[in-house]
Amino acid sequence: MYKLATLCLALLLMVSSVDAQTTPPTEDSFRLVEVASGFQRPLYVTGAGDDSGRLFVVSQYGQIYIVQDGTTIEQPFLDIQPRITSAGNEQGLLGLAFHPDYEENGTFYVNYSEARTGNTVVARYSVSADNPNAADPDSEVRLLYVEQPYPNHNGGHLQFGPDGYLYIGLGDGGSQGDPQLNGQNTFALLGSILRIDVDGGEPYGIPADNPFADGTNGAPEVWLYGVRNPWRYSFDRETGDLYVGDVGQNQYEEVSFIPAGVGGANLGWNLYEGTHPYSGVPAPADAVMPFAEYSHAQGISITGGYVYRGSLAPALQGIYLYADFGSGRMWYAFRDESGTWVSDVLVGSTGEAISSFGEDDAGELYLTSFNGGVWRFESN
Repeated sequence: MYKLATLCLALLLMVSSVDAQTTPPTEDSFRLVEVASGFQRPLYVTGAGDDSGRLFVVSQYGQIYIVQDGTTIEQPFLDIQPRITSAGNEQGLLGLAFHPDYEENGTFYVNYSEARTGNTVVARYSVSADNPNAADPDSEVRLLYVEQPYPNHNGGHLQFGPDGYLYIGLGDGGSQGDPQLNGQNTFALLGSILRIDVDGGEPYGIPADNPFADGTNGAPEVWLYGVRNPWRYSFDRETGDLYVGDVGQNQYEEVSFIPAGVGGANLGWNLYEGTHPYSGVPAPADAVMPFAEYSHAQGISITGGYVYRGSLAPALQGIYLYADFGSGRMWYAFRDESGTWVSDVLVGSTGEAISSFGEDDAGELYLTSFNGGVWRFESN
């Protein structure tokens, strides 16, 4: 089985409202501990929010597995392989999010590439009435169906925000350079992060404070736009701030920061790739530039991460961790005592294809490798 090398880092922190750090990192300890292995192309790991201690691992091929007490349950929690296509490297079962009231209502949401068409489906499922470790495969209710002109840049991440709304990440539609100009089109669902109210209607409602809620200046579902392929975004569970990792074109990978509750931001694609002009058209003055970026000399495809808020690796408290899928490198970022970002600080190289980060119910941080393993961050 693939093994990760121990990664060392010590962070002396003074945590404030901006997670300020006053002392530069010095060598000490945190490590990645393998908690499960043997999966086929795992793309995400999460808890259900029900305090059961279970981990749910998403396989690109259409299965969701449960890891409980260190053991992987052989029978998948959900298997929808016949409904999806994973023919393209960026297609398949791509996202999973449990309803904030999952313990009461037993509902969860998935994002997948539809068989035959490759189009994006966001659907709701329910857990079986008589088995908490099995979902009802016949309970699917489709919320969203988005045509995909190309098989790449599907995005696919789903996450409930601290506001209780479901956020849906969609890439620009694929090919190269955003040929359909979806990124800067506020009426397009592609090239955006959407925000919907899954409890506000059938199949969903539009939050009243969405930036284009009335449909006049953009699609009502759009929360943020100007993304190329948002491969994993996350909310800081302490502050509610949003961090978006966006896969670059040919030269730069990036992470953007959006303060809690701020909608309507333009993250720049395809006018900019990272902080660099791309299309030759100037970006508007209010475009949000990334706080972190790295060139393709260091990696080829970003995997957005999380701000650490767990207890098993206290040296990482308040630190944002992110990685590169192609090189296996991992970086961290934080804001110093003046509020200035310190970013792109290399932690080390894992030797793995890091496909995602994820949190459990307690806020502990994990990562998944395309090679089949799931690891947890702990003190050394």
